[in-house]
Amino acid sequence: MEVSLKQIPVTKTKRSRLAEVDFDNLSFGNVFTDHMFICEYRDGKWQDARVIPYGPLSLDPATKVFHYGQEAFEGMKAYKDLQGKIWLFRPLENQKRLNKSAVRLAMPELPEALFMEGLKTLLETDRDWIPQKSNSSLYIRPFIFASGTGFHASPSDRYTFIIACAPSGAYFSGKVSVRIEETYSRAANGGVGYAKAGGNYAGSFYPMQLAAQAGFQQVIWTDDHSHEFIEEAGAMNIFMRIGDTLLTCPTSDRILDGITRKSIVQLAEAEGIPLEVRRIRVSELVGAAEDGSLKELFGAGTAAVVSPISSFGYRGKLYTLPEREDSYATRIKKRITDIQYNRCADPYGWRYEVG
Repeated sequence: MEVSLKQIPVTKTKRSRLAEVDFDNLSFGNVFTDHMFICEYRDGKWQDARVIPYGPLSLDPATKVFHYGQEAFEGMKAYKDLQGKIWLFRPLENQKRLNKSAVRLAMPELPEALFMEGLKTLLETDRDWIPQKSNSSLYIRPFIFASGTGFHASPSDRYTFIIACAPSGAYFSGKVSVRIEETYSRAANGGVGYAKAGGNYAGSFYPMQLAAQAGFQQVIWTDDHSHEFIEEAGAMNIFMRIGDTLLTCPTSDRILDGITRKSIVQLAEAEGIPLEVRRIRVSELVGAAEDGSLKELFGAGTAAVVSPISSFGYRGKLYTLPEREDSYATRIKKRITDIQYNRCADPYGWRYEVG
């Protein structure tokens, strides 16, 4: 399906809210741009692609997403360099992963051309909303949901795809302390853990609530069977440095194939950082913390890029990590953000120019 930029009509808002935004004090994901991209799937095909003013949706109470949870989303960012050019970071990876999630949830895949041209049209329309300040960006949320109606437990016959955007500052501020979870699980074998589905996050909120009540900002998820192996850190993939070796868990049908994660793996290999991708026992992490060989622990994801973890709790004991000037986290984050903001060469072909 070929879709050109000219084929996507744009209806401009009658009143822009841009002047009301304090771009020097942006929180994450709470202020939304003037427009959104929307298209619909019906009669077996995606159609009616358009950019319209951002606003509420009108949905029937019997809309299937409310009852059976057919929904998947992505998280992306747009960056503006010092010359005012707009850049994306590996956007086709997001498009592929959205389709992977859609297939698992019995929803129709979205054509690459429609995804990319809709995204580019929206970014060109709201280009003045993209912050130019360092550590700020335009967070992009593409999502698909079942918009057909009916109480029968079956896939919908209609779906809606939307891209909405929010100019945002840093995702985390300050030190992050996590608790290793041993009671609840984020995902199970054969489930939908690898899909970026809203239900995965809904099920994680209660354990994270309990962790917050105990003084932690996030949890480290462990495997669903024995809680013996580390899997993810909150809504992020997890990395740890033991000695000079960087370790991370392999992806599986329980673990999201993070785009930042795969970028860090490729970057570490290219820069000669010793790297192991393997299953990691909780006992190995605790043992390394106790004998002093655990140098770093950090999460990786689109929103935070790299989020250093200052301490972790396990079975009533708090393990504090040393602060390091030569941290892999700082080095890797700088490498990635320099590429994202067009501050350096991009030897990997990750950066995508919008215009």
